[in-house]
Amino acid sequence: MAAAVRAGRRLSRAAAAGGELERAGVPRALCAELRAGPVVAFALLRRLHAALRDAGNPVYLHELLEGSEFDFPEVKKPPRNPELVARLEKIKAKLANEEYRRMTRNIRCQDVCRDGTLADLGRQVRSVKALIITIFNFIVTVAAAFACTYLGSQYIFTETAARVLSAVIVASVVGLAEMYVMVRTIEGELGEL
Repeated sequence: MAAAVRAGRRLSRAAAAGGELERAGVPRALCAELRAGPVVAFALLRRLHAALRDAGNPVYLHELLEGSEFDFPEVKKPPRNPELVARLEKIKAKLANEEYRRMTRNIRCQDVCRDGTLADLGRQVRSVKALIITIFNFIVTVAAAFACTYLGSQYIFTETAARVLSAVIVASVVGLAEMYVMVRTIEGELGEL
């Protein structure tokens, strides 16, 4: 925060010996303090303002300060505590390691090597085995529905064409239902990945 003003040309001329301030009745000691240096403290400006007001002078302080600039002191940063710096570095390293682990948690060496291991081979064999069993189950279910309908429809239809047509319709319905269940199951398994 500023506590002083760097005197402008107007204030320097007014404070000079025999200048406008001395003619206005401002005490010489105050004028000498104003001439002492390029930086004028706010306390000195308050005293000057009070002296101008007491003298009933038409010279105003804001006119004298025209062209002056605030003097901001240099801010000196305190030295950082070495313990705090070491602790912050440790925390930064820990956070970076956690973020790295989070980013790489689903990466395995086998995926990078692409050679595979016996565990990968076993997983693939189980997957193929499950697929073969599902296809075999589908074929057996559709064939059984066809056979049962063909044999059971002999009590309703006497002609072979009608019996075959009814068996195909029932087998198609059972096949579509089985396909629906398979798709839902595979969709659920893919959702878990």
